[in-house]
Amino acid sequence: MREAVIGFDTSNYRSSVAVVTLEGEILYQFRELLRVPEGERGLRQSDAVFAHVRNLQAAWEPLRAVLRETRPVALAASVRPRDPEDSYMPVFHVGKTMAGLLAATLDVPCFETTHQRGHLAAAARGTELEEAERFLALHLSGGTTDLLRVERDGIEPLGGSLDLHAGQLVDRVGVALGLGFPSGPELEKLAERGSGEGRLGCSMAEGDLCCHFSGAEAQALRWIRDGEVPREQIAREVYDLLARTIARMLCAGSAGTGLRRALVTGGVASSELFRSLLRDRLRKRRGAPEVCFGAPELSGDNAVGVALTGLRALRESKSTKGREDR
Repeated sequence: MREAVIGFDTSNYRSSVAVVTLEGEILYQFRELLRVPEGERGLRQSDAVFAHVRNLQAAWEPLRAVLRETRPVALAASVRPRDPEDSYMPVFHVGKTMAGLLAATLDVPCFETTHQRGHLAAAARGTELEEAERFLALHLSGGTTDLLRVERDGIEPLGGSLDLHAGQLVDRVGVALGLGFPSGPELEKLAERGSGEGRLGCSMAEGDLCCHFSGAEAQALRWIRDGEVPREQIAREVYDLLARTIARMLCAGSAGTGLRRALVTGGVASSELFRSLLRDRLRKRRGAPEVCFGAPELSGDNAVGVALTGLRALRESKSTKGREDR
């Protein structure tokens, strides 16, 4: 019977569970978006907690089927958005509680990690950065636009958005256009039919390490209200702005750290249009870092990275115990 690690991630957007073997093979993935009423731009934390509980009920039967063929040796859960202790959201208590109860029942260790570390581990899986000692990263989602220096022993913030996050810009413009929430997939389809003219200007700060998106949101909402710009062009202008802004942030981060490789992850980074536009921008910039994207299905919120982070923690705990026994 194969040994495995189970991961839980309960974010603002999605409930997810994953099972990986000790070799890192993905045996099972459950991913379910939180249902948001039409026209709304998200859920209150209390409503999101109950939504996770409902969603995870659907995960149990297929998870039990996988566990009949495997032996769990550890659990892992994301317990907060980022590494700092003051990073907190109630939704993560759902996954933490589920993982803790299951670990206690099975009498196996339960490792805690963060949502951001899970994103990075999932996106790096199967790439040249999976075992890299250090690299740049940009985490782009509804709750993060973070430029990071990633090392084995820690994550150092270098910059990011000073107001709206990249995913918030996508969702707010998308909802204003009458699209569902989260709006990324629908807004991308709309943007593919439009053309960008660079009408949303980049707003940078701190030597291009930081950015603002609130001005772009205000302009896009004015276009929608006044009906003066076609829907397809508004959508395309949003993606064009994101690519130009992120390209500048990556170049600034590379110049300041000397790191020449960068991982771009998060729900926004799962967009093929965004990836194409960002690659084009970076090719035009001198000194741009080499950018690596994870698999699209592992770039959005998922528990695979949480399980992989738990697997690494399990290996390290065994290595430490082995040294102590000697």
